Amino acid sequence: MPSGLVRTKPRGLVKRLLRFPVVLYERDLGWLLGHRFLLLTHHGRTSGRTYRTVLEVLQFDPATRESIVVSAWGRRADWFRNVQAGGAVEVRTGRLRYVPAHRVLSREEAEAFFARWEKEHPLEARILPYLLGLDTRGPAARQQALDTVPFVAFRPRDAGEDDRSDG
Repeated sequence: MPSGLVRTKPRGLVKRLLRFPVVLYERDLGWLLGHRFLLLTHHGRTSGRTYRTVLEVLQFDPATRESIVVSAWGRRADWFRNVQAGGAVEVRTGRLRYVPAHRVLSREEAEAFFARWEKEHPLEARILPYLLGLDTRGPAARQQALDTVPFVAFRPRDAGEDDRSDG
């Protein structure tokens, strides 16, 4: 797997800086971050412990209140594995707070989303693959990159709805 700036889990000062948004959310100041980030509260799949992870939101739809994020550490990220095991408890973004339903975007959805996102955010589209250690040059490399890092959509759960983890 290619190396990137986020291919290893952060430690020390970097880890503390990345935890700063959690502090904002814990003090009910998460709205300062708008819908650019979300705080995901989830239970550990084996420990049952409660964890909080701040994720960058690539797209927020105000009509459905759906946020799309990408798992920087791929399918091995603890938050991703916990959510897949049914551990998503709460999402906070902007001034919204809700019990989430989630779904992993299908390959086709991820391709269409990423193509649209690249056009809407050309600078970020050049930086994000580098940060994630992904090569998106050429169709084969691009497909491999999209298979490596899952895109996950969170939205408020309807009453009686089960999580969908398509993928």
